Amino acid sequence: MKARTRFRAPAGLKLREDDAGATPLRESGGKHPRSKEQIKAHERALTDALTAKIALHQQMLYSQRKQKVLLVLQGMDTSGKDGTVRVLFSRINPMGLNATQFKAPSLDEAAHDFLWRVHPHVPGAGEIAIFNRSHYEDVLVTRVQKLIDEKECKRRYAHIADFERMLAETGTVIVKVFLHISKDEQRRRLQARLDDPEKQWKFDENDLVQRKRWDDYRDAYERAIGATDADHAPWYIIPADSKTHRNLLIASLLLEVMESLELSFPDTDPRLSKLKVE
Repeated sequence: MKARTRFRAPAGLKLREDDAGATPLRESGGKHPRSKEQIKAHERALTDALTAKIALHQQMLYSQRKQKVLLVLQGMDTSGKDGTVRVLFSRINPMGLNATQFKAPSLDEAAHDFLWRVHPHVPGAGEIAIFNRSHYEDVLVTRVQKLIDEKECKRRYAHIADFERMLAETGTVIVKVFLHISKDEQRRRLQARLDDPEKQWKFDENDLVQRKRWDDYRDAYERAIGATDADHAPWYIIPADSKTHRNLLIASLLLEVMESLELSFPDTDPRLSKLKVE
């Protein structure tokens, strides 16, 4: 089964805790090494091979300067958005890559409509743009913290749908990924940050505050994904309790998307083939 079919958000999505630990490629891919470390090493090797292919397709995308790709990464705290970007795009030429992290809006950004700060970061022709968090924060955090009411939330869903349809109609291939982590796994990762002096800088006490609203955020995600999933802007649900398997799944999904674009390098120029550099 193709990754885009396998991981597409279903109608009536329910984010179950057990699903966050699923390892579909590990379970259906035949024989695997026995130990956990061997499994992780195997998955890293597979992911590395896929990212090399993604990098080649990105070169073709950039050389053609016609199509555009937008990858949206969303998920609970510690679900692995930063790690996904680091692993999947380490081989890619930065000239064709535009990664943006959307945090709390500045005073200037808050003075405009919520999509005002997003549009300048969408991909140009030949680019891959990555949103590490995105415009969806404005129907997630704002809704959970009751900064907007139900009516405004639905209005923003409609604005997002219009915005993404406009991007798709003007040549942007949109891939929206929810990194599905369990509450227990988040606890382990937060504790690991606290216990490691070299990782304590990543810890934010606000993560503990937001963790208390876990169920509210889960419900907000289910509603937002259900309201904005579309064939031209699909949502994919990626189990994220295993970091190596998460990376393998997203690499598989992204490569499939890139291959569907039927990219190639521009045709050679016969005139240039005859030139000799003195």
